[in-house]
Amino acid sequence: MKPLDLDVFLCRSDNFGVLVHDPETGLTASIDAPDADAVEKAASRRGWTISHIFTTHHHTDHVEGNLALKEQYGCEIIGPVNEAVAIPGLDKTMADGDTFLFGDHTVAVIETPGHTAGHICYHFVDDKLLFAADTLFALGCGRLFERPAADMWHSLQKLAVLPDETAVYFGHEYTLSNARFALTIDPDNQRLISRAAEIEALRAENKFTIPTTLALEKETNPFLRAADPAIRRNLLMETKTNEEVFAEIRRRKDNF
Repeated sequence: MKPLDLDVFLCRSDNFGVLVHDPETGLTASIDAPDADAVEKAASRRGWTISHIFTTHHHTDHVEGNLALKEQYGCEIIGPVNEAVAIPGLDKTMADGDTFLFGDHTVAVIETPGHTAGHICYHFVDDKLLFAADTLFALGCGRLFERPAADMWHSLQKLAVLPDETAVYFGHEYTLSNARFALTIDPDNQRLISRAAEIEALRAENKFTIPTTLALEKETNPFLRAADPAIRRNLLMETKTNEEVFAEIRRRKDNF
């Protein structure tokens, strides 16, 4: 089985577009469809034809290109069952624990409510790829628009148990702001300090910070580290639950 080819590009102001191409079958999936023109240009540049759109959640900046791309390519749109009524052009729904094949590549669906009520992530199991959209960012997580903090904490734990070497592709280039915030929560974390410097340098050259890995996020992302004693001490929350610590970190980021 040949490895998948990926193409990452910016859409809108700060959305990441990602195309996943299977060289054996010619199938090409767009992870969400933030902007039809940007997706089409990326596909044309590579000589690929969009066969699928893997929708993660219903927000406009992730589905606005659905209908135009479907009209152009006749592609199949897959998305979360719990947001089916809000996703334009949806053909097939997926629920937590479902799996399907993309060529010969197994894709597992992980429901991660928090940012929205029915958000899903796509885990390419054998390829060790995770498309986390607005659930897990580099050094961050999505805002809690539709579900409480405890639900998002639980969702992040579902992702954190995947293999450490899993490459994580996320929905937005928020990493510089996330790094600066993370240092206010975990200021003595030497791995975080060095990573923040790397991110500052990358963004100064207008380079992307995608992908990350689960191993790196577990070392440095405060939203995955609510159980860490140093973070708890910094927040004066040593006796609180992980969910409570996570909620406080999210509240502080909302006001950062």
